[in-house]
Order: sequence, then structure tokens, then C-alpha cells
Amino acid sequence: MDMSEKLLEIQNELKAPKGQYNSFGKYRYRSCEDILEAVKPLLKKYKCVLTITDSIQMVGDRFYVKATAILSDIESGEGFTNEAFAREEAEKKGQDASQVTGTASSYARKYCLNGLFLIDDTKDADTDENYLQTRGEERITDTQVKSLLKKYPKPEQVKNILDHFNIKKLEDMTVAQLSELINKKEENK
Repeated sequence: MDMSEKLLEIQNELKAPKGQYNSFGKYRYRSCEDILEAVKPLLKKYKCVLTITDSIQMVGDRFYVKATAILSDIESGEGFTNEAFAREEAEKKGQDASQVTGTASSYARKYCLNGLFLIDDTKDADTDENYLQTRGEERITDTQVKSLLKKYPKPEQVKNILDHFNIKKLEDMTVAQLSELINKKEENK
């Protein structure tokens, strides 16, 4: 098996669940450590080594942490490299300078690994979903989706709802949109 095939297998087999919870933002996320724990057995299985390094780069008047991940085949020496950057906050309340750098390093490493292993973080803290939730536009629950499907069992009914709210699937509906839908249904009675 060449290195491209090994990387493909690791990308397909890697399961890195979101094992962390942010109680302030009320969302689940995966850390760099979660990814590393999940990938270790696959590295052994496919005889690969993963190394991650950081460097500090000044861009304009701001410091950035550049994380570099190198996945190497221990048999052939072939490898793949991926890089990611994270900007240090100028100042972060409650953290000293080393903690600010550590936070940026962890963030850069996580996204470096995400890119290398094709991990999708669409529901993480810095994504659109979290942005909507923190603005009070929380997504509806699975139970609410099931309830909607009972009330609107015909595919054309669901399509009309999706089109009206300009969403791709019912799971993308916000609580505010659900409320609007319920109010419209009450008005039409």
C-alpha cells in the first residue's frame, strides 16, 4: 500500500467524536487531543507517524501560530503535510501571554489535523451553526423535526416549507422559523 492509499484509509476510518462540551455556548466540540487519541490506533495499523510542530509568524502587527502536521509512512518515508494558522488575541481576559499562545496553538493544530484527515467541523464553535445559536436562532430538535414530518407528511409540503425559509433540510430550521410556521398554520385555521 502506498502512502496515498494509507492516507485514504485513515481518512475513511477515522472517527473523532465531539467529546467536549461548552456549557456557556451549549455546544459540543472536538479538541486537538480528541483527534490525536482517535488517530493513534490507525497510525499503528497503517505504520505511519504523525508529527505536529508550531512556529510563530508576524503578519503585519499581529502574531500568528502556524501549525504543521506531517503524516509519514515509516516503511517508505513518503509523507503528506498540512498547515493551518491561528491568530493570537491581542489580549484575552483571564489568560496570560503563554495561555493566549497555547490557545492559538491548539486551535491551529486542530484545524491542521482537520484538513489533513478531512474532518468536518460544521457544528463547531466557530461555524455558522454556533453563530446562529449564540444569536438566539437555535436549530430545532430532532423531536421537532419528527413532529413536523407527521404534520406535513407529503414531500411537496416539506418542499414548500424548505423553499419558504430558504433552507436545505428541516434540521436547518431555527426555532424562530418553527414558531413562524406554527403561527401561520394557526392563522389559516
